[in-house]
Formats: sequence, C-alpha cells, structure tokens
Amino acid sequence: MQLATKVILITGGCTGIGRAIAKKCVAEGARVVINGLEKTEGHILQNELGEDQTVLLIGDITEPHVPKKLVDLALNTFGRLDAVVNNAAMIVAATLETTDVPLFERMLAVNTVAPFAIIKAALPYLKQNKGCVLNIGSVNAWCGEPELLPYSVSKGALQTLTRNLGDALFRTHGVRVNQINPGWVLTEKEIQNKREQGLKEHWYEDLPLLYAPSGRLFLPEEIAAAAVFLLSNACGPVSGQILELEQYPFMGRNPSKAHLIH
Repeated sequence: MQLATKVILITGGCTGIGRAIAKKCVAEGARVVINGLEKTEGHILQNELGEDQTVLLIGDITEPHVPKKLVDLALNTFGRLDAVVNNAAMIVAATLETTDVPLFERMLAVNTVAPFAIIKAALPYLKQNKGCVLNIGSVNAWCGEPELLPYSVSKGALQTLTRNLGDALFRTHGVRVNQINPGWVLTEKEIQNKREQGLKEHWYEDLPLLYAPSGRLFLPEEIAAAAVFLLSNACGPVSGQILELEQYPFMGRNPSKAHLIH
C-alpha cells in the first residue's frame, strides 16, 4: 500500500487518465476526491471504488469558487489533504489561423490557471502534511504539434509552473511538485475523437511505427502507475521534475527515418 492514509484530490478524474489514477490510488490505500464534468461516469466510478474511499464533485475548475470548494470537500470528508493531481485538460485542434483570443484564453484558463488556483487553495494543508502536487502535462509542452497551438502553449506554461513551484515550495514548505508528460495515450475519448475524424473503427490496432515504435499506444493504467510513484513516499525528495512517458526521444527525433524502425 504505497499511498495508505493519504487523501488525494484528482481533477479530470471521471474518465481517461484521471479515472485510471483514481482507481490506482484507491488500490494503493488512498482516499480520493474526484472532480470532473462527466456526472454519469463520475457516479459509476464512485460506486465502483466505494463511497467510503471517494467523494465526487462535478464542476468546472475554472469557476472561481471551485478550487476552494474541492479543498474544503477533502477536509470536510476525510479531514486532511496530502496531494493534488492536476489532470483536467482541454484539448482542441487549432492552428494560428483558427485560434482566436477567446479560445486561447479558455485553453490557458483550464490547463494552466486552474491548476495554479487549485495549488494555491491547497497549499496551507499540503504544508501541514509535507504533501505534493502532480501535474499532468504533455510532451507537446516542448514544442507542440502544428495543429495543437493553444494546447501546446498551455502545457508549456504548466511545465514552467511545475519547475518553478517544484523548487520554491519544496525549499520553503517541503511540498514537492512534479509533472508527467505523457505521449499518445489510448483513452476512450481519444478513440472516439479519431473515429469522428474519419479513422477506421479499430484505428489504434494498426499504427505507423513513426508514432508507436512498440506497435501500440500507452494505456491510462501505465500513466497511473507512474503517478503513484511520484505521489508516494518512495519518490523521496524528487521535486521540480518532468517525467516524459513517451516511446521515443521526443526532442531531436528524425521523422524521415522513423519509419525504418522495426
């Protein structure tokens, strides 16, 4: 039980990577506060994990009152708060030409400003327990795909927030802040999105080696396994670090030769 007695707040926890992290945390002994927008999926997950181990708040993290409400819910339900997982994210395909200012601002609000606000609201209680923060970013934080401009920028900003607070909060309060940057993950939403974009039913079973040298994508459960380590005491004093979970060296890769990988 790597997370026994810990209380962990997880945003975007009703589906995908967030759901996998919530399930893994409970399996490792934690109690979790689950936040998301998908009410039906959230209640299904809570029923699966047990109401004694979970509490659910459906709400938009960009609303001014929600960060404090989530922290208060953890304290009122479980009496403490040991960790925050900022997983909720907005993903929209958009280029410079198709991105207007409202879209850019909304992307930053969800992916960068809301995590900042939640960390700020949680900090007084994380300090008490020498807790930690885990931000879920993206390998696109480094440069980004051409059609993911605002998303990439928002994840780049989140990465800088992690680096900065990982030093500042650990030095002053003993609160660790780290980040996982996943590559391409096979979530339910990703499967559906690609189908809606015209790909075949089981598109993920026949992927070019350029994108998946292993022949498959990451599973949410694999991201969750890494999350548990960074949330646990086994992580030790690691802080301000970015863990890249990708199948190939994202920076400096030569796409023209990638198809030769066997």
